[in-house]
Amino acid sequence: MADILPPLQTLRAFEATGRRLSMTLAAEELHLTHGAVSRQIRTLEDHLGVPLFRRMTRRIELTEVGQSFFSTVTRLLSELSRESEDIRRRNDTNRLVVSCGVSFASKWLTSRLHRLMGSHPDLDIHLEVTDAPVDFSSGHVDVALRYGNGQYPVASAERIMNEIVSPVCTPEYRDKMGLHRVEDLARCQLIHEIGMPTTWERWFAIMQLPYPGMRGPGYSHGSMSIEAAIRGAGVALGRSVLVAEDLAAGRLISLFPQVRLEVEWGYDLVYRIGHQDHPKVSIFRKWIAQEVREFTQGTW
Repeated sequence: MADILPPLQTLRAFEATGRRLSMTLAAEELHLTHGAVSRQIRTLEDHLGVPLFRRMTRRIELTEVGQSFFSTVTRLLSELSRESEDIRRRNDTNRLVVSCGVSFASKWLTSRLHRLMGSHPDLDIHLEVTDAPVDFSSGHVDVALRYGNGQYPVASAERIMNEIVSPVCTPEYRDKMGLHRVEDLARCQLIHEIGMPTTWERWFAIMQLPYPGMRGPGYSHGSMSIEAAIRGAGVALGRSVLVAEDLAAGRLISLFPQVRLEVEWGYDLVYRIGHQDHPKVSIFRKWIAQEVREFTQGTW
């Protein structure tokens, strides 16, 4: 195979020249001389036995064979570069990439990460905030934190926190609307979190009350519905993990602390199968377990 494959440096010169359609610009990009790039292109053409460029007075263009070969070389060099970067990242013991859902990152994780950094100063921590399904096949992410039902194909997961919900609003909104009984919610504006399995309709059903069906704002993230409640827009179904700090600070109050609904979804720590004892994963697992223990001791 070594005799069949052209030298790698000729492929890099060809790709840069084909992309820029200029040997001069390709030479600048590759930090080579124009003559060196020209010789590498000639070497590649001799190896393949066909011309790859049409050389005109003041410009060059790819031949039909050159265009086809350029597409293939571009794709393969891109894949090779991506795979090399993935291998480098997987073997970088100092780089920890954490993928976290939007609401959990903004309302819980980011305010605590400094303690992980302080206890492991040699760890280079990168936080990626996204609600997209986590994909460990690329080797990019080390651990992920997701809100869900605990089912993650081709990945290991462990539940770190469950959650309960209860109506929350500002003290001012409570006083303005005279909220003293669960039935009083029927005259309030209800704030909705889109996509949550625990809806206001379900909450009223469990309370054995008719759902008032009042229209209200809907938000795609729990953190956004909480911020709407803090601004006095109405009453939100507060998810215990996300509203804990706002309750402690007095920005929100739990209207009916005795009426709490446990939800099926929870927060999961997700990682590659068999990687629970990987040094970086192990560090994060131990750290977040301690953070959760401290947090749950003081939650509502």
